[in-house]
Amino acid sequence: MTTPPGSAHTLVAAAPGHDRGAALTLRFTATPRGARLARRLAAQQMDAWGWPYGSPVNDTVELVVAELAANAVTHGRVPGRDAGLCLTRLDGTGLVRVEVSDMRGERLPDPVRDGRPDADGGRGLALVAALAEDWGVAPRAGAPGKTVWAVVAVPVESHPAGA
Repeated sequence: MTTPPGSAHTLVAAAPGHDRGAALTLRFTATPRGARLARRLAAQQMDAWGWPYGSPVNDTVELVVAELAANAVTHGRVPGRDAGLCLTRLDGTGLVRVEVSDMRGERLPDPVRDGRPDADGGRGLALVAALAEDWGVAPRAGAPGKTVWAVVAVPVESHPAGA
């Protein structure tokens, strides 16, 4: 995940003929404040794409980003290294893909351990699994760490551009 120097986030349009639509890509500090910024910018981007603040779609994507970003800064933090967010509208599919990357490839999420009802925390992945069509984890291509991703269904008819 790369961002041009000096840019907080970049909107990237896919090549013509692809079903991948616009994307928000950003790096954020691996701190609670950085995770909060990622969540807020994701909600802002969903609003810009036509799913307004407070709508079920915006709230769902915002919650998925919040959980994955919180996990990245809690369990995947390496001091001095940023985490990353990529939010992609998959045009024509009714899906939005959320990807959050961190530097700790050896610390993989465990949905069984992380979803224990008797634990003090760790229910974030259970929420992601309940809200997303699919989710998973993959090594970062060409970089250390991992990317945890989730695909969220968004009603095509609710998007003005017919995402």
